[in-house]
Amino acid sequence: MPNETMVRFGYPETLIREYEHWTVQLRVNQVTLGSLILSAKAGVTAFSELPDAAFAEQALAVRDIERVLTELTGYSKINYLMLMMIDPNVHYHVFPRYEGERAFDGISIADAGWPGPPALPSATTLSDADALRLTAHLRTSFGG
Repeated sequence: MPNETMVRFGYPETLIREYEHWTVQLRVNQVTLGSLILSAKAGVTAFSELPDAAFAEQALAVRDIERVLTELTGYSKINYLMLMMIDPNVHYHVFPRYEGERAFDGISIADAGWPGPPALPSATTLSDADALRLTAHLRTSFGG
């Protein structure tokens, strides 16, 4: 059963990959091209409350994320931000970072914060059609 945070980020429409303890979802408000949400499926609100198996599985999810986002954007750095100020359940905002712009199938997004922190207010909100296309592409890239 999805938790509140997963639903807030568009589950199940934005679901890219589901693991036993984690989901990877498209972040419709793209700070950089390929912005994702890595969300723990457990309904917990503190990182320390995750089951031990979730910590082990997180390594697999991170490796998959970095492989797929390298293919999509050729990023220079990647940021995992655990903000959890509004959305209560354990999750990360994942931002591939790069100088300039990256594009996919008519979607072009600059990294407005490069080389500093991600410029969260500059996020590009994808249209439903763009979000569906990018989600489908990423699902395929994850092997789903």
